[in-house]
Amino acid sequence: MDTTTKKALLLLKSLIFHYHGLDDEEREMLEETASKMQAHEEMEWANQFIAEDYLSAFERSREFLSKIFTKMTEPDRIKYLMEVWEETHKKGYVTEMETTAILTLSKDWHVEKKFLEEVKD
Repeated sequence: MDTTTKKALLLLKSLIFHYHGLDDEEREMLEETASKMQAHEEMEWANQFIAEDYLSAFERSREFLSKIFTKMTEPDRIKYLMEVWEETHKKGYVTEMETTAILTLSKDWHVEKKFLEEVKD
């Protein structure tokens, strides 16, 4: 996996986790993902990207992520969205804002219907 893809995956997770403030459990999940992908620098980049301007982070991220994810296969786009969806559930709750953000991204990436089918199953 190249650096840009690692950045995109970690930005996706970090963005969703930052929606209500990054807690310790979410920070651990990000660290675990970065370790598995050997992508600690990319994780730092993602967190700095968000911290640069927290209020505009989602819109700026949408633009960056769309450039990367729309080049991936449809099954990969769904897989990565499902990964984030499932990780948000691991912490025991999913906020409305997190759900809305994930759904917005699924629409941006032209996989909304298939993503919702996956979630339903």
